[in-house]
Amino acid sequence: MKKLLLVFGVASISAFAADWTGYIVDKGCSTKAKETWTNEACVKRCVGRGDPLVFVTEEGKVYQVADQDKVKAHGGHKVTVSGTMDGDTIKVDSVKM
Repeated sequence: MKKLLLVFGVASISAFAADWTGYIVDKGCSTKAKETWTNEACVKRCVGRGDPLVFVTEEGKVYQVADQDKVKAHGGHKVTVSGTMDGDTIKVDSVKM
């Protein structure tokens, strides 16, 4: 019985880690047309004004990013983010282009 509980415990922990593909965009442009998501110059300007970066899926779902420094270099890029999800916030482990 203890082994069974251990297996289910490990399985539930690993279920929270995942990979998502989408775009790193400033929050202000995240609700605009998909074409604006890949405009690196626009993203840099908006982030320079203080807008936080967010992660947007292909379907347009917006997630907050807990680790801004880990995604900073990828503004305006399509990426695959690995990490854990807590509500609507992703804690980023790694980013791949």
